[in-house]
Amino acid sequence: MDIAPTASVDPTKAPPGGPVRRPGDRVFLGLSKGSGIALLVIMAAIAVFLTWRALVALAENEGNFLTTFEWNANANPPVFGIAVLAYGTVVSSIIAMVLAVPVAVGIALFISHYAPRRLATPLAYTVDLLAAVPSIIYGLWGALFLVPHLTGLYTWLDEYLGWTGVFAYNGGAPRSLFTVGILLAIMILPIVTNVSREVFKQSPKMQEEAALALGATRWEVIRMAVLPFGRSGVISASMLGLGRALGETMAVATVLSPSFVINASLLNPGGGTFAQNIAAGFKEAGDTGRDALIASGLVLFVITLLVNGAARLIIARRKEYSGANA
Repeated sequence: MDIAPTASVDPTKAPPGGPVRRPGDRVFLGLSKGSGIALLVIMAAIAVFLTWRALVALAENEGNFLTTFEWNANANPPVFGIAVLAYGTVVSSIIAMVLAVPVAVGIALFISHYAPRRLATPLAYTVDLLAAVPSIIYGLWGALFLVPHLTGLYTWLDEYLGWTGVFAYNGGAPRSLFTVGILLAIMILPIVTNVSREVFKQSPKMQEEAALALGATRWEVIRMAVLPFGRSGVISASMLGLGRALGETMAVATVLSPSFVINASLLNPGGGTFAQNIAAGFKEAGDTGRDALIASGLVLFVITLLVNGAARLIIARRKEYSGANA
């Protein structure tokens, strides 16, 4: 008796009625959508709360919130402004990025393309451990070790570059925005290095080997194949580091001697940052003072969003370097 063969069912092909979703797929899809929606709701809730409390403080402020060089939110009437805080936050973060990003990219290239395996592995572990050090530890190290040992550097900068005004040094403890920038550079160095290293390790090996076969040197291979491929990754890593630099609190509060004065020189004490001012003044602030600090936090929140948005635009314009089509 002949038995007609039954048609085999390919589980990878959709039936005529449409695709079949397994229970696990539906659960994962629901969790993914829920996570995305929850994130948007949380961000919106934070923005609404900050805006509401900021409007309460701004309604009582007797000064210009954007241009006043004073923070006396507990006075009657309150007078406060963010000019000094915005300047200190932006300047210290720029100093940190200028110092940290080139060094981080160099370390990442050394670990991924130059160092032998026996050296690259422990060096990568060391960089990972630096990223896990709490910020207060960096702050204590900066106050007890970094600040006392920067006097020689400040004197040298004043001697050769003091004529610019930016590096003029009047003596005293070097608790300035430049010191804060150096400390922030050390703090964000592991983040930028780790992300950049992982991106460089994913660069197409065939392109590197083809360049070597054509007679290119190691640096030419990195310049023509590795760096273009990892450009968007380096930008993303830099933005992650910038985000930490903008919002760093305890380390800055430990090292900086704040004052609501903007000095032309980066080496003299003065200035402040949003996060440092909130940490220093929140405990003693009254109702209006707390709302004023929350208003400054809203400005920092907006700056962070703008920075990340700008990074996304830069990466989107350079999709050909993102490695997605490699």
